[in-house]
Amino acid sequence: MAVRSPRLIQIGQEQPASVRAELLRGLAAQPASTSPKYLYDALGSRLFAAITELDEYYLTRTEAAIFARHGDEIALHRPRAATLVDLGAGNCEKAARLFVPFGVQRYVAVDISVDFLRHSLELLQRQHPAMELVGVGLDFSSRLELPTEIGDEPRLLFYPGSSIGNFTPDQAFDFLRQVQGECRGGGLLIGVDLVKPVEVLEPAYDDPLQVTAAFNRNLLLHINRLTGTDFALADWRHVAFYDTAHSRIEMHLEALRALTVRWPGGERRFAAGERIHTENSYKWRAEDFAALLANAGFSAIRRWTDERGWFAVFLAQA
Repeated sequence: MAVRSPRLIQIGQEQPASVRAELLRGLAAQPASTSPKYLYDALGSRLFAAITELDEYYLTRTEAAIFARHGDEIALHRPRAATLVDLGAGNCEKAARLFVPFGVQRYVAVDISVDFLRHSLELLQRQHPAMELVGVGLDFSSRLELPTEIGDEPRLLFYPGSSIGNFTPDQAFDFLRQVQGECRGGGLLIGVDLVKPVEVLEPAYDDPLQVTAAFNRNLLLHINRLTGTDFALADWRHVAFYDTAHSRIEMHLEALRALTVRWPGGERRFAAGERIHTENSYKWRAEDFAALLANAGFSAIRRWTDERGWFAVFLAQA
């Protein structure tokens, strides 16, 4: 049996100056904010993997339970002979569980953290030595455009874990339109977190072990490296809550005292209690998300949920 090596493609890598300018604009804004993509440096990616193991973080195990219970049925409706394209692949574990039931021959992992992706694919290749594995280093948060090098075969785009929740509803529609255009006649398999009681939602984003807090606060260290800011972790606390009006979890970093953050050429004063908005996670009603998929150009929309109706997996034809 021939043993392959993963192939890596870096697309549109942002220049340090433009990254720095984007981050500093967000810090200077009122209120201050950052894109959630900056949560996922190498350490942030590992911390998020740890979050998925927490009892409070129901999303990963609930989605996995849906695949375990309905996987054979989902596989029956999948596009045949399609390349599996994993958006926001991380450690690739979720996609790897589909290799056997879906008969995957070719896997393309897309992630912003190319170093973490390289390591994940090297481990995966040892388990599947004959499979063609391709890694694409790409920030698709603003635009999804896959490289021509991955071929024109039909694609099953896989977007698990309810990462679609990081987008506002309008942004989600725009993103799904882009996904539909990249499927090449294949389809989309996507995980969506559903509206549920606040007492379930909030601990999933503010756990007692404070792993999510570490994940959020690590953002400050990443910003320090990218911009030259002097954020001190001891000055900031993690805040997460459910905004019922917008049907979303919000994550923030809150200043514990009045302070000034400095960087070469500038500074920003923060009052005690002032926040930096770091992430949203929108929660959907299943029927509303199905309508969104249809409006984005998908058809033959199917969905599977867990017994409590906490999470949904959608399969749609492009």
